[in-house]
Amino acid sequence: MRPTAKNFVSVKLPELLVQQAKEGAQPLRRSAAGQIEYWATLGRIVEHSGLTVQEALNAIENYEAAPTDSLGAVKQRILASNVDGSLQAQIRRIVADNRQKAELRKAT
Repeated sequence: MRPTAKNFVSVKLPELLVQQAKEGAQPLRRSAAGQIEYWATLGRIVEHSGLTVQEALNAIENYEAAPTDSLGAVKQRILASNVDGSLQAQIRRIVADNRQKAELRKAT
């Protein structure tokens, strides 16, 4: 779905947006530019989905207003999922999914 760009153009973006992109990109092993491109793609999809502007704004406000988990809470969830085996199962699913995606990319 991602277009192959042959030419690139430099644009000025707000520093805060770039910082948020860097933070959002790191866990997903994307570049900041890749994260911004991903967000732009999502924006295009939302724009063409038929959501009203108000529905999109409400979704964004709800996302931004949601409390973030403390580091301790995240650690507790990871430790609990390790104990019950769901962490390992999720890792296996992700690895299998990534392998399948890699094979599909090779085929195209």
